[in-house]
Amino acid sequence: MQRLLNHLCNWKCVGQKLLLSVAVLILATQLFATPANATGAGEVPKPKVGTWVLDQAEILSRSNEGKIATALGDLAKQTGSEVHFVTIHRLDYGETIETFTNKLFDLWFPTQEASANQTLLVLDNLTNNVALSAGDAVKTKLSDELAESVTQETVLIPLKEGNKYNQALLGASDRLVAVLSGRPDPGPPALIDNVQVEGTFATPEQTKESNATIWVIGFLVVATVVPMATYYFYLYLQAREG
Repeated sequence: MQRLLNHLCNWKCVGQKLLLSVAVLILATQLFATPANATGAGEVPKPKVGTWVLDQAEILSRSNEGKIATALGDLAKQTGSEVHFVTIHRLDYGETIETFTNKLFDLWFPTQEASANQTLLVLDNLTNNVALSAGDAVKTKLSDELAESVTQETVLIPLKEGNKYNQALLGASDRLVAVLSGRPDPGPPALIDNVQVEGTFATPEQTKESNATIWVIGFLVVATVVPMATYYFYLYLQAREG
């Protein structure tokens, strides 16, 4: 009996160490997950000539991405004003959507001449934050107030209504094309009063991340519990035979 108790005591210590190791591993997984998926301005490649949409977050349907690209391409041919849309999934630590957008704009268009007719709109779908940077020539048609309305109303209102990314970016494209073509500003979409601002359902990306964490924890629990159960059963059989 004493021998059994000693075995149980030793296994309790081993179990505690295993549980501590599991906790450390889970914590490390969470700590290193964010930097691995974060996006810095230097990691976003400048698109090839004629590429107007860079959907790194994969939030646009192919058909709507094509519609936006066609509209922005026609705008460039007719007016010389070039608009680029970029979507990302996560910002680097300490970065804001405004600082990221400005850095990316400066990287892509480093001189005043290169940036004069350029407009860059960036959306981070993890936080649903959006920002816009524009060159000097663009600002003669697109005032700061109008640019803010495009980002904070035309884009964000559909997102507050339920992460309607396609509608948000299609609306931004239509509005920017109209203004930069010299046509009347169609204005932002109407905000419905009874819209639920914060969605109760997780996005596909959040669900994917959550499921991955659950699977990791599940495997670790099984790896801990099964050996313990097997060992206890072995001791039980030894005790019966003794």
